[in-house]
Amino acid sequence: MFNNLSEKLDSAFKKIRGRGILSEKDIQNTMREVRMALLEADVNYKVAKDFCQKVSDKAIGNDVLKSLQPDQQVIKIVHEELVAILGNQAAELNIKVAPPAIIMMVGLQGSGKTTTCGKLSVYLKKQLKRSPLLVPADIYRPAAIDQLKTLGKQINTPVFDSNVDQNPVDIAKQSIEYAKNHGLDTVILDTAGRLQVDEAMMQELKDIVSICTPTEVLLVADAMTGQEAVNVASTFNEAVNVSGLVLTKMDGDARGGAALSMLSVTGSPIKFIGMGEKLDALEVFHPNRLADRILGMGDVMSLIEKASQEVSMEDTLKLQKKIKKNDFTFEDFLGQLRMMRKMGSVGSLMGMIPGMNKLAKQIDEEQAEKELTKTEAIILSMTPKERNNPAILSGSRRKRIAKGSGTQVQDINKLSKQFMEMKKMMKQLNKGGMGNMMKMLGGKNPMGMLK
Repeated sequence: MFNNLSEKLDSAFKKIRGRGILSEKDIQNTMREVRMALLEADVNYKVAKDFCQKVSDKAIGNDVLKSLQPDQQVIKIVHEELVAILGNQAAELNIKVAPPAIIMMVGLQGSGKTTTCGKLSVYLKKQLKRSPLLVPADIYRPAAIDQLKTLGKQINTPVFDSNVDQNPVDIAKQSIEYAKNHGLDTVILDTAGRLQVDEAMMQELKDIVSICTPTEVLLVADAMTGQEAVNVASTFNEAVNVSGLVLTKMDGDARGGAALSMLSVTGSPIKFIGMGEKLDALEVFHPNRLADRILGMGDVMSLIEKASQEVSMEDTLKLQKKIKKNDFTFEDFLGQLRMMRKMGSVGSLMGMIPGMNKLAKQIDEEQAEKELTKTEAIILSMTPKERNNPAILSGSRRKRIAKGSGTQVQDINKLSKQFMEMKKMMKQLNKGGMGNMMKMLGGKNPMGMLK
């Protein structure tokens, strides 16, 4: 996410980094490169121009040039302005109303709207303890109703029983009554989309808004389409007064133009971002965290949140005790491996760690996934005794494990060596902290996942 933009900005700042004195010309040259980086990232021209002007004005007018670390001050101002154009703070859903709260999802066909309805349902149930009702109101796209019903079964969420012979406005009205009668506090309307904006679609959406008065109208847009997503958002906003945006496929967007332009152009805040295909891969949009990631500062808060969703405090304390006693086993390793895979790809997780963004870019995601799958197969081919006591892995045992996991003996040897190195690092961490561990690591990649 934002890899290209991050690299270009890093290159622009590299020319002033570490310098004790900066001139106005230095600032102007740097901002010229920043503006080019933003335009190449498909950021709206006016947004990029205004952004760079604001940074320049603040940098030149706030005694930055006279400060002891002018380069850090410039980067700080860039960070502040990035947060500002992204919305300053997370925008909450407007659902604190007499139930049911009505969330109307709109967008073009192919933007991921129906899947996002399912993801939003998972978020509402898991994070906000709500009881949502999914409503298929798209009677035009083949199998749209069946798709939402299938999603509902997967995530154990009720789906209103509509059909293609009904009027979408009637479906919406009846679903609200159904929610009231069945104690469901949130209605998620999956409305019809088209391959492009047309009058009939917009009129239908206006009719639904007029009759149902939704508390939220969320536009689902494909982030990878860049400025086209911004144009679509502007059109929908004029027709139905969009209250918030959901940008899908953010994990695959190396440029970032849509996210950086949306608020300035449409006036509507980004409320959620889609970060993968899994049905729990919908995240609340935090402007400051995204600004951190764009500038290569990581995203520790999101990493902590992801971890806390997958592991309990009790399990964390148990693991800490085992590490302190140097009693970390393959059984524990398997548990951590599975938790990590639930949290996301290796590259995306490393990108959240400050200072690790460059290393994250070197990771071959496909190869990393193969390595993780192989590692899991090897550990599962061990007996419980072998997992809890790696020291007993004799030659004959390793041959049996290799046969059972479809791997080679050298793969078992490699994993055993990596595991012992990991235990040493954990022991070192207990003794002397992260600094000693990093010195011991010496820039190596113990899991062998780099290109």
